[in-house]
Amino acid sequence: MSKVIIVFASMTGNTEEMAEAIAEGVKEAGIEPVVKNVIDTSAAEITGYDGIILGSYTWGDGDLADDFLDFYDEMDDIQLDGKKSAVFGSCDSSYSEYGAAVDTLITKLKELGSEVTLEGLKVELSPSKDDKEICRQFGQQFVQALGV
Repeated sequence: MSKVIIVFASMTGNTEEMAEAIAEGVKEAGIEPVVKNVIDTSAAEITGYDGIILGSYTWGDGDLADDFLDFYDEMDDIQLDGKKSAVFGSCDSSYSEYGAAVDTLITKLKELGSEVTLEGLKVELSPSKDDKEICRQFGQQFVQALGV
């Protein structure tokens, strides 16, 4: 049985809501995911999973969430060859770089050898009911990409 972890950073609760909806989709597809706030997780921990889903909001000039910075730096010490991954995040179109934190995490995962199986999922601010359904489907699609 494949193991999936969802690691997220959320300041206002938007990215956490997305993580919960994605987790529902993963569960509906047959895998019980582990869902953790990034401040309660180390980068080394994610190496024990077949599937890795990371979520961060974008703020400032396209910056990664502050809570993600230590984890992001720790990622330089791991390898993710053979692991499948995906990235999501809440975004704000008033910033000059829309959802750049999602793109930053995708680039890092690829550098570490992970196969990013889905296009980054970006939601404007607070996820609507329709957005949550898209998140749920994202979770299901991720499990399909794992091949289980």
